[in-house]
Amino acid sequence: MSYAEHQYPQASPPPLQGDYGSYRVPPQGPPPTQDPALPSTSNQPAETSPALDTNGSFQGGQYRIDHRDSNTVLRCHLQPGAEIKGKPGAMVAMDSSVQIKGKLKFRYLQSIPLFISLHALFIFHLFFFNFFSLKKLVTGSEMSESLFTGPGEVLLAPEAWGDIFPIVLDGQTKWKVGHHAFLASTMGVTRTIKGQGISKALFSGEGLVVYHVAGEGVFFVQSLGAIIRRTLQPGEQWIVDNGNLVAWSANYAVERIGAGGLISGLHTGAGFVCRFTGPGTVYVQTRSPSRLGSWIHDQALG
Repeated sequence: MSYAEHQYPQASPPPLQGDYGSYRVPPQGPPPTQDPALPSTSNQPAETSPALDTNGSFQGGQYRIDHRDSNTVLRCHLQPGAEIKGKPGAMVAMDSSVQIKGKLKFRYLQSIPLFISLHALFIFHLFFFNFFSLKKLVTGSEMSESLFTGPGEVLLAPEAWGDIFPIVLDGQTKWKVGHHAFLASTMGVTRTIKGQGISKALFSGEGLVVYHVAGEGVFFVQSLGAIIRRTLQPGEQWIVDNGNLVAWSANYAVERIGAGGLISGLHTGAGFVCRFTGPGTVYVQTRSPSRLGSWIHDQALG
């Protein structure tokens, strides 16, 4: 008889010892109680990417957001003559029936008040060029965009891994969006460049200029990592790290955190934050582009 034909008896595990019929789950203690002196935040939780809208419609089309929240793609189906504006280089694919045009819009006239401060910024930059990028401060003084015209479907995506979320404009609420966060907008949405104060320009993480978005339609914003949305009630405050800010409709002030001087703060990781005060809504991203860039640089150097 060959080795393959030989039948070997299967060993069975030994029986369990002891009486387990009377086993019961141990009694559970009372649920934890909250100190009445501490304010409750359970009524205003921050919403993460899966809780945000994934599909909807706009004038002349419909949209759907797929593969959330690290490899997200925006799919827009346009009716004949309907248009959507997208960030240059964001197109993944489109139907052959869709027409595409490129636009370059200069906004220097709207930024004239900013030039008054550029001389002071230049002097400041001479002393602190290792910590701040003058190029980053003035990025956004011109806007370039791709215009897609239906009929057909267009697929858009960010440059890196991250999420896409829609902001529905009602014609009344005005939003401010970081220049890096724009992905696309539908017809009826206006996007203009306006300057911030010097302190916000230097320390908010958004540079000297930001987009002011208004009108009626849908504005699509991209992020690095997942998205967290927080709706603030009147007088409610929320503190956001300056590298994670994406879009907001609430007022904020820049504050410094951490002990020690400027050099100590930069060395220990302490820095500047944005203190938002409601009413309004704030969107943040779970990854900071600047910190990620620094991490990649450090890893490359070994």
